[in-house]
Amino acid sequence: MKDIAWSKILSVGVDEIDDDHRRLIAIFNELNQAVSRGASADYRAATLDELLKCTAWHFSHEERLMLKYGYPARAAHKAAHDELIEAAQALQTKLAQADQTVANDEIVFLDRWLTEHILTIDQHLGSFLAQAA
Repeated sequence: MKDIAWSKILSVGVDEIDDDHRRLIAIFNELNQAVSRGASADYRAATLDELLKCTAWHFSHEERLMLKYGYPARAAHKAAHDELIEAAQALQTKLAQADQTVANDEIVFLDRWLTEHILTIDQHLGSFLAQAA
């Protein structure tokens, strides 16, 4: 699978959120490359763990900004965050319990998970914050 390339289409127009997204994409790309080159299971698991921890931090960061600026769709956006974190943690648990590692199917899931979130509800948040800040 190809790496995710940062482009203007992924920008939400808020530098601090875009910086977070660039970091998440960089970690995703590292995981994608690790799968492609057959890196060790431990390395893939550690990279997935880093991606999930950074994602949780990023979601907390967005939620703080939503509170600070009174984002009207905060509850729905937070619910989407919670759902994504739950799905990613379930994936991580499933892999650990089955003594499996991240493979192409999980990369496809994570790619879709990351890009769709940025391209949909994060775009709405970015538009709101660009006007509110």
